[in-house]
Amino acid sequence: MTLPEDRKIRTMIVDDEDLARQVLREFLSKHAEIEIVAECANGFQAVKSAAELKPDLVFLDIQMPKLDGFEVLELIGSESAVIFVTAYDTFAIRAFEVHAIDYLLKPVGATRFEAALERAKERLSGKLPPAPMPAMELAAAARPPQQYLDRIPVRDGSSVFIIPVAKLDYAEAQDDYVALASQGKKHLKQQTISSLEAALDPSRFLRIHRSYIVNLERVAKIEPYGKDSYVAVLNTGLQLPVSRAGHARLRAFLDR
Repeated sequence: MTLPEDRKIRTMIVDDEDLARQVLREFLSKHAEIEIVAECANGFQAVKSAAELKPDLVFLDIQMPKLDGFEVLELIGSESAVIFVTAYDTFAIRAFEVHAIDYLLKPVGATRFEAALERAKERLSGKLPPAPMPAMELAAAARPPQQYLDRIPVRDGSSVFIIPVAKLDYAEAQDDYVALASQGKKHLKQQTISSLEAALDPSRFLRIHRSYIVNLERVAKIEPYGKDSYVAVLNTGLQLPVSRAGHARLRAFLDR
């Protein structure tokens, strides 16, 4: 994203602490080129405001109720430049791992704030390269090794739905999206099925086909389907295609 020089930088502040928002607001008030378009106290508000207002720059707290900062990033996409704000060094390291423009450690100091804002301006003016991957890939990269998802946030317009992983029946690839089947409904999420597979516990979820991941607790049996092909029959009676490699993995699980 490159902004015209005469256009104000539309900025959103996201933090569940009023004092933290106030500090950022005061720092930003010294910059006439900044226009604060929204202040949000939680991740749900942030996703809704980002969808409606399309800010250029977001100051994003990491530890928040309902949705954390990494989940918010995943849902708002890569269109906005993001500066993470956190009280913990470990989160700051993860923020750099997801290629955020910068991070600010609380309590935020004026000098460090100015340096981060300058980096944001450079990104928005095109002097810094854009984020190298889609936001959902960046958010996945920030997850510590062996820490698997226990919930999946999904955006539908300006609304957010939370799918507990335990209630996910299966996922189906649909081009650059995955359809998440849970409790008789399907939710579409912009994410590759490979990145979702990497984020799910392999002892609970299995890639049975290039287009399908299944919750192993939902599989009732495997049945033949034509020559050298199979289907997984879920406990609801629904049938999912199983590839040859998927069949071997699924058979090994069911034979335990």
